[in-house]
Amino acid sequence: MWPQGAIFVALPHLGPIMVWLFARHRIPGWCKSPRKVPWCPSHKALLLVWTIIYSIIGYASYLVWKDLGGGFGRRLILPLGLYAVQLTISWTVLILFFMAHNPGLALLHLLLLYGLVVSTALIWHPINKLAALLLLPYLAWLTVTAAIAYYLWMDSHCPEHQPQPMGEKSD
Repeated sequence: MWPQGAIFVALPHLGPIMVWLFARHRIPGWCKSPRKVPWCPSHKALLLVWTIIYSIIGYASYLVWKDLGGGFGRRLILPLGLYAVQLTISWTVLILFFMAHNPGLALLHLLLLYGLVVSTALIWHPINKLAALLLLPYLAWLTVTAAIAYYLWMDSHCPEHQPQPMGEKSD
């Protein structure tokens, strides 16, 4: 597996690392704000889950790459090209959440991403069944992330339902 597997496992982490470099001072407060989703995991839990998910999908992409003979042949264009597109959309979701603070647009990208991940799993299944199955935790986590995005988006459209700081009353 070394060094190609390590590269495939590390590659998905490039996007989150870049987001963290530019938005690290905003991330901890995002889930502690008055508009926090009541069931939102802590930023440390979010970081841990995303790290695990990105490592799993990176390993899954390595399995597909290896089973298709490695290298950069034509057989890799669809299965790994689709993976590259969904990975880019995944990174875009992080930018929309943590840098642009736009949960509505993030939700749209999450819905697109969900379809791309399902498509990737269907294409990967005949190549490597384990790789396709390794995308299932990613789909589950995208469901949680979409629920958070939906909550934040609805909350931004209905400010009367936003929690008030202690001691203040809404009109």
